Amino acid sequence: MKAARQQAIVDLLNNQRSLTTATLAVQLNVSRETIRRDLSELQAKGKVLRNHGRAKSILRENPDSGDPFHIRLKSHYAHKADIARKALSWIDAGMVIALDASSTCWYLARQLPDIPIKVFTNSHPICQELGKREHIELISSGGKLERKHGCYVNSALISQLKGMDIDLFIFSCEGIDRDGALWDSSTFNAEFKSVLLKRASQALLLIDKSKFNRSGEARLGHLDDVTHIVSDSASS
Repeated sequence: MKAARQQAIVDLLNNQRSLTTATLAVQLNVSRETIRRDLSELQAKGKVLRNHGRAKSILRENPDSGDPFHIRLKSHYAHKADIARKALSWIDAGMVIALDASSTCWYLARQLPDIPIKVFTNSHPICQELGKREHIELISSGGKLERKHGCYVNSALISQLKGMDIDLFIFSCEGIDRDGALWDSSTFNAEFKSVLLKRASQALLLIDKSKFNRSGEARLGHLDDVTHIVSDSASS
């Protein structure tokens, strides 16, 4: 019975893309607690995503899923700011660092002291923030601006990085599944992160506890590729 109900949840989400927990409970004639348990299990299996009383389907052929950047900024913002603050201790003068287009890295950029470092990023908001600093050498990946995600998409990324030695890549992701795979909400962001994971000497993953045991649209790597995790989870 549970298996049939969970398949019904997946089917409903595939048809509607996103539904509230309350709506699913009404349509399947069960309690919200039952739906929450089902969604937790389905998320751990990488079949759905949960967010603030809603659930949405995972359609891996969709290259442009995920919440807009301004929405992500508001989600778990206090935890993200604290996580970003912890990551500052990894950054020293003279380093070459890369930052992804995550909202957590934007919080890091806001707190980054104006020291002589080189920063490479595909994030438009981070470029706007760090453009105010006098001593930070800022390098943008450039390319087509995806306004929804606040990032640049550049097919020439690999050749652009050929002459650049990245000391530290700092990034976040949509989720880590039970097998340790790292997932993101869009293929172009996943590709950027996958390249930097391979190129950087060290990789620092900034992730809040809501992202554990969940997946996303595009796989970008594995926990084995990560040097260290900074999180608000007690187990990190």
